[in-house]
Amino acid sequence: MQAMNTIDLRRWCGAAVLAVMGLWTSGAAWADPPSRVIRLSQVDGAVSFSPAGDDDWVQAVINRPLIAGDRLWADNGARAELHLGGTALHVGEATSVSVLNLDDRIAQLEVAQGRLDVHVRRLAPNGVVEVDTPNLALSLTHAGHYRIEVDPNGAWTAVMLDSGDADAFGDGSAYTLAQGQSYRFYGTDLQDYDSEPLPAPDDFDRWSDERDRRWEASVSARYVSPEMIGYEDLDQYGQWRTVPEYGAVWVPQQVPAGWAPYRDGHWSWVEPWGWTWVDDAPWGFAPSHYGRWTRIGEQWGWVPGPIATRPVYAPAVVQFVGGGDARAALTLGGVAAVAWFALAPHEVYRPAYQVSPTYLNAINTSNTVVGTTTITSTTNTANVTNVYVNQRVAGAVVAVPTTAFAQSKPVARATLQVSQEVVARAPVAAVAPVAPVRASLVGAAPPARAKPPAAVVARAVVAKAPPPPPQIAFAAKQQALAAQPGKPLEAAAVARLAPPAAVASHTATSVHVVTAAPARAAPLPPPKPGASAARAAGSVPAARPPARPPGPAAPGPAAPGPATRPGPGAAPGPAAAPGPSPARPAEPVRPGAGVPPAARSNVAHPPPTLPPRSEVPQRPAEAPPHREAPPAAEPVRPPPAAAPAPQRVEPAPPHAAVPPQRPASGPPPKRPE
Repeated sequence: MQAMNTIDLRRWCGAAVLAVMGLWTSGAAWADPPSRVIRLSQVDGAVSFSPAGDDDWVQAVINRPLIAGDRLWADNGARAELHLGGTALHVGEATSVSVLNLDDRIAQLEVAQGRLDVHVRRLAPNGVVEVDTPNLALSLTHAGHYRIEVDPNGAWTAVMLDSGDADAFGDGSAYTLAQGQSYRFYGTDLQDYDSEPLPAPDDFDRWSDERDRRWEASVSARYVSPEMIGYEDLDQYGQWRTVPEYGAVWVPQQVPAGWAPYRDGHWSWVEPWGWTWVDDAPWGFAPSHYGRWTRIGEQWGWVPGPIATRPVYAPAVVQFVGGGDARAALTLGGVAAVAWFALAPHEVYRPAYQVSPTYLNAINTSNTVVGTTTITSTTNTANVTNVYVNQRVAGAVVAVPTTAFAQSKPVARATLQVSQEVVARAPVAAVAPVAPVRASLVGAAPPARAKPPAAVVARAVVAKAPPPPPQIAFAAKQQALAAQPGKPLEAAAVARLAPPAAVASHTATSVHVVTAAPARAAPLPPPKPGASAARAAGSVPAARPPARPPGPAAPGPAAPGPATRPGPGAAPGPAAAPGPSPARPAEPVRPGAGVPPAARSNVAHPPPTLPPRSEVPQRPAEAPPHREAPPAAEPVRPPPAAAPAPQRVEPAPPHAAVPPQRPASGPPPKRPE
């Protein structure tokens, strides 16, 4: 890692802070939040969570939105699932995953140890999923199915490409990895690696496939945008109906009498949005953050937005009862309280955080049918005095004491009775005038049953894209947040609280950003000459434990050809150092694998040179929904000597792929476009 060209994060964070301050003080930019988050959709076993800006670890809960700076740890025997639009992420046991960056273009994840199964169905134009490990940065820009495993000691990273291909970036190197093969990289320059057949699926892989099939065969995909997060969980817990006024409406079937939206769950402080609803129901993510709710007879129904529009995530599609500041706060029975209700179709959502007019239009028009004129007139009014539709529905307004709200207590256990008379005369506001406390970050979640080892938390990873500056500690912002209850701090205010030195010192993990790698990936060359000689001489253990038992043997590779010369304008890779590589310690078997180390012959077998993209059969636009056995590797042809760099042949964009056919269950309701 010493040889790696890296960016000085202290200088970079300081420059970023100054740039943000300059933009805001000049009034030249809006600080719109991302239009998406990562949903924690499934938790099995001891899975721990640590929010951005805090060092505490608590037990993870489903439906928690993850943002840049959040961290997850799945302990031995545990698993978790994350969803991000057209991408599913499955976290294996003994795995550390952190979110380094998340915006509308990139989802950048750090895997310091363990297993991550990535299924990319579609990406937005110029979208990318980047997985950073101690040995390489893997850039995924096409649909496919990828398995990544990181050694518990950080000595190697294995990449298995069931479908799709990927670009790997290291110290001075950038190479394309083709589908149908497994690679194990050592060091950080991508020169020392092993190439093996794809391993056979194990229990974790089969679990991942089963979760993916729910997603791919979802009936709800007929009625919502494919970019909506969480729609696949609607199938099991409700049904779709046709309502003349709204078209397709989803009705939950397993709710108690007297239930109302935004009653079973808790409020949590998640920046940059502020107060965010975290629903307890397995199906509760999509209906809490997209669309609108309406009363249909004696039941509640959820109305999604236009199917052809990518929905913009909202922290909670509600309005609060009471003024937008503490002076007009609601009081019920002598107790300071907070009350809210779900918005109905055609009503305007007004964020508590500062946004641009473009964002304001998008978050409303992508989630309901509403005109721009209505949006503008509604949001220009400080306190709205007209009565909303659900404000008049009996039982729709939910209220709790202010202290329970601030401490993220379960709402269902703390509800207060509120009369229709009080609700009718109280103004409606976009902001809950409650300042967050430290408990607001994680709520009533119990302490974590397990935490990642300190060495894993501090382990350095390789990155291609520079991550944004980390969030400063909540304690440094708490006083400023108390001065404007319920409103997140603007970017300029955050910058004033966090001088460059303070921002850099809060970085928990070292991120080595590669600066000397070629901008364009080339086919993977043979490893450094010294690596195979060292293994043959026995200075490096010849037997390494495989991640899982190998699948059927692939056809033998052809003899390696000469390394391919980088294309025009690309920085050359590092020169191969003569002599044997330093000995690596024997790697332990991944916890829970239950597979004894497989002996490997001491005869040196250099990995093959990969063919150009034009010689590799192109995959379909979507990864297959189920895999029974790994595909056989394609025959490998060596490139001709002194050949120019091959041209990259791009497959059809995955976002244009035709969705998989879903089982018919009667004629679908018509959806308004």
